[in-house]
Amino acid sequence: MTKKLLGIQDLTLKEIETLMALSKDIKAHPAKYAKKLSGKSLGLIFEKPSTRTRISFQVAMAQMGGESQYLGSQDMKLGSREALHDEARVLSRYWDAVVLRTFKHTTIEEFAAHSTIPVINGLSNQAHPCQALADLMTIREHVKSKKPVLAYIGDGNNVLNSLLYIFAKTGAALYYACPKKYLPDSEVIREVEAIAKKTGAVIAEKETPAEVIHSADVVYTDVWVSMGEESIRDAKLEAFKGYQVNQALLAKAKHKPYILHCLPAHRGEEITDDVMEDAKSLIFDQAENRLHAEKAILIWLLK
Repeated sequence: MTKKLLGIQDLTLKEIETLMALSKDIKAHPAKYAKKLSGKSLGLIFEKPSTRTRISFQVAMAQMGGESQYLGSQDMKLGSREALHDEARVLSRYWDAVVLRTFKHTTIEEFAAHSTIPVINGLSNQAHPCQALADLMTIREHVKSKKPVLAYIGDGNNVLNSLLYIFAKTGAALYYACPKKYLPDSEVIREVEAIAKKTGAVIAEKETPAEVIHSADVVYTDVWVSMGEESIRDAKLEAFKGYQVNQALLAKAKHKPYILHCLPAHRGEEITDDVMEDAKSLIFDQAENRLHAEKAILIWLLK
């Protein structure tokens, strides 16, 4: 069966740990991997614009001796000119792997069902697995506990979904605080809680950001208004009052936590400038680690 990475739930704990170890080694010894993907070609089909996902995958392929080709929404509309399953079958004859960045997760699932090459989810409305792997890598670089405590504050979105799965699978602790209207999908929570019972992970909703941050090693936030949600921007800003990550909130933690944000950030909305630039901010290390984690994903899928 062709390997794929559509969500963290696709990975076993052993595979997550393999990717973590490989990411760490790639970061420490990049020259060792300079020709690992020589002769390989990666396709990137993006319905949504991107900075980190596009550039990190393109640089990853170039630094490992491969090549990449980018198709944005102006170049190709998935399932528009021809059936999506036909596109998947044709492109499988040209590329060695493909990254899809889509609005609907079902688009990636349908493409993957008919693809004969590895398919990587570069972001969908349901999951962002590459981000979660880079996040775990970043946390482990700085938090020495085998069971780090993450506090997530904000929107119950694709990023939180992926973090929930990876923390549940690795037996760590994740507390989250979201406005009631913007909690994670109930099916995701059911699946994650079932995993946590087996691994000893702690996954828990808290009522307020102050509660969620109390014992955190790391605090994480994301934008409140994602791409495609511009029409409900005012309603979301109203709902998220009190969920900003600022210095007053950080002062309520037992010990000052590290800061994560998957970017792009709306400074002054979900996070303040001074927190972004705080000495405990790992945000730009986190962004760099997308490159190393994605190199590991590509090697794992294409070796």
